Amino acid sequence: MFIGEAPGADEDRQGLAFVGAAGQFLTKMIQAMGYTREQVFIANVCKCRPPNNRTPSPDEMTACLPYLKRQIAAIRPKCIVLLGRTAMTGLFPMQRIRRSTWYEYDGIPVIATFHPSYIIRFESARDVQGSRAAKLEVWNTLKLALARLGKTPPPANRARGN
Repeated sequence: MFIGEAPGADEDRQGLAFVGAAGQFLTKMIQAMGYTREQVFIANVCKCRPPNNRTPSPDEMTACLPYLKRQIAAIRPKCIVLLGRTAMTGLFPMQRIRRSTWYEYDGIPVIATFHPSYIIRFESARDVQGSRAAKLEVWNTLKLALARLGKTPPPANRARGN
C-alpha cells in the first residue's frame, strides 16, 4: 500500500489517486519494484483536494484519518510506503517519522520516502544531482520494502527504467 498527501487537480477531475505527473512517476516506482498498479493499493491521507492545492492542514488530516484507518483495516496490506512528509504526519500525527526507517502501524510494517512530486521538482529545476540523489534514496527505500516482503529487487537497469 502506498499513501500520499491529497488529490491534486488531475486526481480531482478523474476521481482516482495519483494520475497526474506524480502518479506517472509513482507508476514507474511500482513497476521498478516488479509490480503493477493493479497489484498495490494507493491512497491519500486527505480524501479531498485542499484549496489552491496547498498542503492539508492538521485539522483536515485529522478529519480524514478515520477513513484512511478503515481503508488500511479493510486491505490489511503487507507493507505501507508513506510518500512524503504529509503522509508521515497524517498517519503518525504525534510522532516524528524519518525516511527509510521502519515503523509499525496496527501490526503492519511502515516505511517512508520522498513523495514523487518532490523528485519532479528537482527535474523541473534541472537539478540533475539533486534528482539522482533523491531517486537513489527512494529506490533504496523501495528495496527495503521489497526485502520486508520477501521479494528480490528486479535488476538495476529495469528498476531505473533503462
